[in-house]
Amino acid sequence: MAKAKSAYVCNDCGADYSKWQGQCGACHAWNTLTEVRLSSAKQSSQRGARFEGYAGAGSMARVQDLSEVNLADMPRFASGSGELDRVLGGGLVPGSAILIGGHPGAGKSTLLLQTMCHLAQQMPALYVTGEESLQQVALRAQRLGLITTNLKMLSETSVEQICTIAEQLKPKVLVVDSIQVMHVDDVQSAPGSVSQVREAAAYLTRFAKQTGTVLFLVGHVTKDGSLAGPKVLEHMIDCSLQLEGDSDGRFRTLRSHKNRFGAVNELGVFAMLEQGLKEVKNPSSIFLNRGEKPSPGSLVMVVWEGTRPLLVEIQALVDQSHMNNPRRVAVGLDHNRLAMLLAVLHRHGGLQTGDQDVFVNVVGGVKVLETSADLALLLSVVSSFRDRALPQDLIVFGEVGLSGEIRPVPNGQERIKEAAKHGFRRAIVPRANAPKQAPQGMTVVGVSQLSEALDAL
Repeated sequence: MAKAKSAYVCNDCGADYSKWQGQCGACHAWNTLTEVRLSSAKQSSQRGARFEGYAGAGSMARVQDLSEVNLADMPRFASGSGELDRVLGGGLVPGSAILIGGHPGAGKSTLLLQTMCHLAQQMPALYVTGEESLQQVALRAQRLGLITTNLKMLSETSVEQICTIAEQLKPKVLVVDSIQVMHVDDVQSAPGSVSQVREAAAYLTRFAKQTGTVLFLVGHVTKDGSLAGPKVLEHMIDCSLQLEGDSDGRFRTLRSHKNRFGAVNELGVFAMLEQGLKEVKNPSSIFLNRGEKPSPGSLVMVVWEGTRPLLVEIQALVDQSHMNNPRRVAVGLDHNRLAMLLAVLHRHGGLQTGDQDVFVNVVGGVKVLETSADLALLLSVVSSFRDRALPQDLIVFGEVGLSGEIRPVPNGQERIKEAAKHGFRRAIVPRANAPKQAPQGMTVVGVSQLSEALDAL
């Protein structure tokens, strides 16, 4: 019998090698190479028919003009959760593979169970659990008060068996919880290894494309927050979602890292209650629970998440440092950008923080990825440094350049209107974003330099 060939694949970047080595030469990570067994040429030729067509869907290849493609063949349908549909780009697409990751206790299984119980009342749905027993899932559904009729349940870890049963039931939506415990019989390694996760995901994805089934895969994350398993797993699926939030916190945020059917910068907000995850239709209201008394270093900014503005509070604390190297800590913001903006504040604002510890935090666990928070960050630092509270009805946004100029940001008019809707009466914005006619009852101050913004306080 011929000896099976094997290769070694990096868990982090997906690079492959002919033999094992301690460090990956591509991403320079240590101890991330795992053995993967390779099929022979004869086996590959026998399985060739399974890999034909779009993502292994098996359809006959035919050349046609792009204008001839019929978009009506893939209609979206609602999942029952407006926030989930928003992150997915407008709803579920038949034949799509969606990966949901998150820390233990974030609410991945709860969100999918609620969605499946809702969809089961309208279409065939199958929920496959490989980590929990059916009794555990039933107890959770009873505790959440869900309608459990018509939802088909299966406790199985064999991918071949799951697809065989799914071919008989023909579900429109299929959930596999989780991909790390699934295994393919042809692969000899243990469940959870690189080869098993990759082959199991590829097998299930091909099944979803062939049958037009919406596939949800639940994935674990590592200690550093990245998705566990091979990096190629994110290339196989259509959408990669991340459910974030502390296990002892009330709110959860759902963000898309990859989406072939919509934007990747959408944000969905949920509240964890006794009845499960409830969508928050007005996220700005939950991030603005400020104290009645104004405090130095506290300021509200307007960030843009996907297709809507979001009002969040930023807090800064500047204190005398007793160390040779003062600390720079940013929670929810880029640490390197904080250091750069403090240098701009010193050069063009005349404020020296070289002997001060600077701590900056975005309230509510929101991660701000855009540059519109630059001006609000600097003004909150100045407020804390001077120990002078800013007005609670003030909102700020704008990008700060290295030469001290205030640059405009996209969707400036919509940000101002959203702030006025929540009762804010004063705004400091880039001059290019200042409207010709401010909303009724609101004063908008347009600035073009950092010194002008400091004088406007």
